Amino acid sequence: MERSTKILLIYTGGTIGMVKDYETGALTAFNFDTLLSNIPELVQLDCEIESVSFNVPIDSSNMNPGYWVKIADFIGDNYETHDGFVVLHGSDTMSYSASALSFMLEGLRKPVIFTGSQLPIGDLRTDAKENLITAIQLAALREMEEPAIQEVGLYFEYKLYRGNRTTKVNAEHFEAFNSPNYPELVNSGVHLNINLPYLRKVKNTKRTLKIHKNLDRNVGILKIFPGIDKTFVESILKIDGLKALVLETFGAGNATTENWFVEALSNAINKGLHVINVTQCIGGGVVMGHYETSKELQRIGVINGKEITTEAAITKAMYLLGQQVGHMAFKTIFETSLRGEMS
Repeated sequence: MERSTKILLIYTGGTIGMVKDYETGALTAFNFDTLLSNIPELVQLDCEIESVSFNVPIDSSNMNPGYWVKIADFIGDNYETHDGFVVLHGSDTMSYSASALSFMLEGLRKPVIFTGSQLPIGDLRTDAKENLITAIQLAALREMEEPAIQEVGLYFEYKLYRGNRTTKVNAEHFEAFNSPNYPELVNSGVHLNINLPYLRKVKNTKRTLKIHKNLDRNVGILKIFPGIDKTFVESILKIDGLKALVLETFGAGNATTENWFVEALSNAINKGLHVINVTQCIGGGVVMGHYETSKELQRIGVINGKEITTEAAITKAMYLLGQQVGHMAFKTIFETSLRGEMS
């Protein structure tokens, strides 16, 4: 007899795991051991659901690489016994976590679906129930005896996105996330409409899951703005131990061409700093050398981030630095898609 599909819920914290005490109005942590009694609709999914939680659930604003390793360990410890994983997570840093896990889980052939909510699970108008139910359904979805989803995804408000392509765009609406440069993997309506051409599959089916736990935190972000000061830029570039800097530029990768700016970046790159060019725009990407204002960046060896999100750029840099990639190879590897994070 074929066993039922097993899904592991991993609760890290966040609004989705809270319920309201209607007498006091206070929010308290949800007991996932009573999940089926609180959400009886889950019985209709015809899968076995188990759950694990952080000992102390955290607000996602406190998320860091140490917690990413903990999530990865939960997945690794249960990878052979479970068919899919749903990570319940606060929305503020969910795109960072989904991006990080996509790089950390090399050879992933099972679904890891991040989800959360804008309102607590027990609230009258909550989005938590639908997000949780559909995320579990997606994690249990199978095609030709194989998991339909074989990558890290992020599900929110009727859409499943590739996790490392997402960014949070709204702090108030239920449609909190967007994937500006890559189509949705699944649209949830009356039916689940799977966009098969956009799903990621591991080409070598014999590969086993390999978890990369070494993440180097010596990265930073510098957002360019009109009137940015020489002293400010140079102080950032001189931060002790800084190894990679994500440079958020204008438009298609443009920045000031003032001599002091280009010279400061060039000196830092020559001393071993990896500078990654990403756009400040929600959609589109960097096209190095397209305009005069980015040709100088290209000339001095700034890395082309193409259409990668800032969240994916930061976590990819942490991952590559943690792998101790050689300095010359770093640029080539960063500009190459590893987990579908760029074209």
